[in-house]
Order: sequence, then C-alpha cells, then structure tokens
Amino acid sequence: MEPTYRRVTLGRRLVAITIDWLACYAIVAALSGGIGKMGPERSPLILALFFIEVLVLTTLTGASLGQRIFGLRVISFHGGGAISPLQAFIRTFFLVLVVTAVTYDANGRGIHERLSQTVLTRG
Repeated sequence: MEPTYRRVTLGRRLVAITIDWLACYAIVAALSGGIGKMGPERSPLILALFFIEVLVLTTLTGASLGQRIFGLRVISFHGGGAISPLQAFIRTFFLVLVVTAVTYDANGRGIHERLSQTVLTRG
C-alpha cells in the first residue's frame, strides 16, 4: 500500500517552477548587462542555472525557491523524510526534461518523481 500525501495542484507546481525560472532568467540577465543584452545564446546558461538552483536548494532545504514561497516541499515517497542528494539529482535531471514533469500518475506524481522516489507535498 502506498502512502497518502497532500497533493499539490498543477497550478501551484507551474507557478513555483515559473518563479524558479524567472529568478534564474533575472540573474543571467543581470550578469549579461540587462534584458536588452539577452539573446538565444543565453538560454543554455539559464537552463544550467535553473538546474543548479533546483538541485542545490532541493538537496539542502527540500524545496526550490518557488516551492518554498508556496509552502511546498519535496520528500521521500516511501518514508516521508528528507531526500538524498542522489534523489534530488535524479528528480532535477528529469524535471529539466519537461515532458517527464507534466505526465502524472494516479498519485499526482510526475515521471521525475517516480524515478527519484520523491513526492512534492504541501506543508
């Protein structure tokens, strides 16, 4: 029997990830000399910073910036406790491959969460 967690709506997930993405975009823009200096060549930098931000904050605090703002946290699906750095890496790697983050199972977990044995929950 699988544990039950407070599900996070798709809307909360999308707003949280948008905040993370915009924060990374703003940092890269600031380091590039402003939004006017941003071109498509900066996209890999934004993606790399996004990956690092989500990985580091999820590993250390259990939530990315956007998740923390919305009172969400990433926990181990089977134990409910803190996740390991390996789980955070697997989750973040597959999150960056957007398709895995928008396909959900009956528990409301994306492929990135199933592969990393994690769950995003409220509280």
